[in-house]
Amino acid sequence: MIKKFLIPITIAAIALLGVACQQTSESNANVNANTGETATTTTTTAGPDNSDITTTTDKNGVKTETRTFRNNPRVSKVVVTTSNGTRTVKVYSPSGEERELKSQPEKALAATGDAIADAAGWVKDKSVTAADKTKEGAKTAADKTVDTSKTVADKSKAGAKTVADETKEGVKKTGKQIKKILNP
Repeated sequence: MIKKFLIPITIAAIALLGVACQQTSESNANVNANTGETATTTTTTAGPDNSDITTTTDKNGVKTETRTFRNNPRVSKVVVTTSNGTRTVKVYSPSGEERELKSQPEKALAATGDAIADAAGWVKDKSVTAADKTKEGAKTAADKTVDTSKTVADKSKAGAKTVADETKEGVKKTGKQIKKILNP
């Protein structure tokens, strides 16, 4: 008996809630339409050097382009703001340090993270440079080892041919000497 009574009340409450929510959304849309406000538009695209570029234009026409790097050790993001024809570019390090980019700001959305960090004046981590040099040295040593191995192999091959030829010649001479002794 109680179930029969509660089910219609629950259905009625859900219906009223749905109507109330729809009316709120419509009234907000009407307020925005009546005041002439334009909503902020946002788009996101994939950028170069493992980054994403989010472009936002607000109701006043201020365009903000934020390029976020996924895994660059020197730069976390670049923010380009254009307002009334004036463009400012700010670069942020992974630690949160902020610098204004004055050198080639037009390339901030296309350049590599390292190029942007260099333009902002951030010094590259010396341990990374040392690792790069060690890697280069290992490649050079490996290349030299391969070259030396080839040279040794070539010389060994030539030496083996010479020894084989001399051994063959020695066997022939020995055979002739044995024939002379046996057949005087």
